[in-house]
Amino acid sequence: MQFQQLLYFVAVAETRHFTRAAEQVHVSQPSLSQQVRALEKELGAELFSRARGNIALTDAGEALLPLARRILADADTARIEVQELAQLRRGRIRLGATPSVCTGLLPEVLRAFHDRHPGIQLLLEEGGSHDLVRELARGALDLAVVVLPLPSPSPALTTVELLREDLVVVSSPEARKLGGTSVRVADLERERLVMFRHGYDLRELTVAACRAEGFEPEFAVEGGEMDAVLGFVQAGLGVAVVPRMVAERAGRGLRMTPLAKPTLHRTIALAHRSDVAPPRAARELQRMLLER
Repeated sequence: MQFQQLLYFVAVAETRHFTRAAEQVHVSQPSLSQQVRALEKELGAELFSRARGNIALTDAGEALLPLARRILADADTARIEVQELAQLRRGRIRLGATPSVCTGLLPEVLRAFHDRHPGIQLLLEEGGSHDLVRELARGALDLAVVVLPLPSPSPALTTVELLREDLVVVSSPEARKLGGTSVRVADLERERLVMFRHGYDLRELTVAACRAEGFEPEFAVEGGEMDAVLGFVQAGLGVAVVPRMVAERAGRGLRMTPLAKPTLHRTIALAHRSDVAPPRAARELQRMLLER
């Protein structure tokens, strides 16, 4: 039994006409008829009743039809899967992420993805969640790692939560200790903060937490990205509130102090447009991020 024979059989069964079936599958009518006859001979049963030119399925044909359709559908699914896997040999992913995520979460995942799919080009854009949402909406990005909640109103996006991460306070080893094993947000009123630029998720979260405690934070310096903020803290200009993952990666150059309950945390999610399916390579990276 050959795949082509099943294809011809289904075409005749659906059109109930040998000539129209041949046109549908782009072969000559004699060739199609010959292949159907060969299939009937192999199965030992007639599949069609050909009385007076009227084509009808026999009992054997009725039994074979759903099985043949399933085989053809499975073959088509296999073809698509193999083609999509082949696409992972080359292509590109346009990925957006906040700078702190680039520092903490992405390096290991992107290295593993690159090792597995070296032909895929990774184009990375850093920015705050507001900026990344805008780039997603205009189609400039395939995926973005953002901080929830998203700005409102926001375009139609699908988001999948990746992790929830505690925020901590970092200071230089030479600075006076902030307290015991933890520090309260209210204690930051006595500190000068090294603050991120406007539009940075961590800036908005930190300032909102301070205002909830009844004070306006004092800035030693502001306007930096993550690397600059960590460098200024290490130089002793002030303290900063950063994700735990970033503080742990910063190493011995900084002192990390957890925040006392109620702690501050942020929710990191992967976002893409709801009306556009991400490319195959982007879906593979999404799977690896979710596994991480």
